[in-house]
Amino acid sequence: MTIYLLGAFLVSLICGLAFTPLILDFCKRKRLYDIPNERKIHKNATPRLGGISFFPSMLTAFFIVLLFTPIVEQDTLPVNIWSAVFLMGLMLIYGIGIIDDLVGLKATTKFAVQIATACLLPFAGLYVNNLYGLFGIHEIPYWLGIPLTVFIIVFIDNAINLIDGIDGLASCLSLIALAGFLVYFNFYSVYIYTYTIIIAGMMGALVAFAYFNLFGKAERNNKIFMGDSGSLSLGFTLGFLAVKCAMDNSNIWPYRPEAIIVPLTLLFVPTADVVRVTMFRLRHHKPLFDADKNHIHHKLMRTGLNQHQTLFVILLLAVWYIVMNGLLYMVLQPTFIVIIDIVLYSLVNMLINKKMKATE
Repeated sequence: MTIYLLGAFLVSLICGLAFTPLILDFCKRKRLYDIPNERKIHKNATPRLGGISFFPSMLTAFFIVLLFTPIVEQDTLPVNIWSAVFLMGLMLIYGIGIIDDLVGLKATTKFAVQIATACLLPFAGLYVNNLYGLFGIHEIPYWLGIPLTVFIIVFIDNAINLIDGIDGLASCLSLIALAGFLVYFNFYSVYIYTYTIIIAGMMGALVAFAYFNLFGKAERNNKIFMGDSGSLSLGFTLGFLAVKCAMDNSNIWPYRPEAIIVPLTLLFVPTADVVRVTMFRLRHHKPLFDADKNHIHHKLMRTGLNQHQTLFVILLLAVWYIVMNGLLYMVLQPTFIVIIDIVLYSLVNMLINKKMKATE
């Protein structure tokens, strides 16, 4: 199976490296730039359509691997209704992201489309049906699993969209999460392999984008942002994988008591940041959908760190949660692990706030 994963990654990587220069030229001709303002970090007008390459690159890699598999093996990779519904939902989210990048959409319009798209999965039978003892909750009935699943997908989708505030942050956090899901899924039966191909393809597209985003220069016309077409596509993909991981389905894999803590750990940093920012806006009576500069990357930069230093600190925090939760799981129940995660994140933010005050 490793050869197929590597193949999907490389095909998508090559597609991303080939598509991005074309997107850069298109943005230059049509003058489609992200213009700096008082809320944004960057100083130069920069193309914002980098995420357009994600879905085509991943899809190309996915179908090439599907077509190639029967040539070298007797069996084919299974593609079920959930795979088809996921790709359909991803295409819708990808499309609304492109429209927003090109002409702009109201936050409420995007939110409505996210909810409608998220509803596709539970109606196709994919939903969170077990919390595996988290806060004392085990099996969840279908009528409760539907709204919970929709909430999870929309929440993660917005978390990735909102964390996309400095170079490489959303893409690198997504890469870490995708790599975690890839490793976890790869330990289970053949019915999960289809999703590992999708993950490997998305990772290849992300690496190609990160090259231009992190190392490109706006003045040389080789730097690009992912835009909503990229962040919303990534968020929907990660939301789908989180629900897929958490669902208890004996036809696909055995009962896994760690199934709820895996997605919580892999996506903790971006989701915790959204919760904190939302609570801040509610406490200060600010509109929930208005952009501000209170995300963790903004706060770290106000302590004196530059973009790359801020990126390193946040990625280190994300990796630390993965290592720490992996060790804690051997001795503690998921409920206590989540409580420790929240307390630690609160302490980290208190330290950042203290450092901010010291530098002001």
